[in-house]
Amino acid sequence: PSAVEPFKKQIPESIEWLSIEEAAEKNKTEPRKILIDVYTDWCGWCKRMDQTTFKDPTIVKYVNETYYAVKFDAEQQKDIDFKGKKYEFVRAGGRGYHELAAEWLNNRLSYPTSVFLNEDLEVIQPLPTYLDAGKFETVITYFGTDSHKRTPWETYEKNYAANRNR
Repeated sequence: PSAVEPFKKQIPESIEWLSIEEAAEKNKTEPRKILIDVYTDWCGWCKRMDQTTFKDPTIVKYVNETYYAVKFDAEQQKDIDFKGKKYEFVRAGGRGYHELAAEWLNNRLSYPTSVFLNEDLEVIQPLPTYLDAGKFETVITYFGTDSHKRTPWETYEKNYAANRNR
């Protein structure tokens, strides 16, 4: 390595994933929106999003700069204290689900789901589906810039695509 290399800004190759507890703690001193990837181990589209969308350099950079990113296994069995409430794993049939995932997803357990929380840890919106990097970029900037507060999604999406193609 040359003497100059340590001074180059290192561009992270991956999203800096945190636990929900870590994100909530960091949020106390430096408020940010939180992006939660709600997944399960058996979900093929979740794995595909991990291998493609979440590895895209534009996505990695924007998420790391704008959000606290959380990977949340919807079937984890660990109790979690979040916003002063205890959430637990609930057995259901051969599997089960975590109460916190169910709350974020409005009891519509679909994977992957990207959940966006505001700086007060309140749900802005859950988005249940696989998203490729292009679509995901539009979504994360929509919430990341607070555009959701003033611009309808259809308008934002159309304008974002037009500006990106210039």
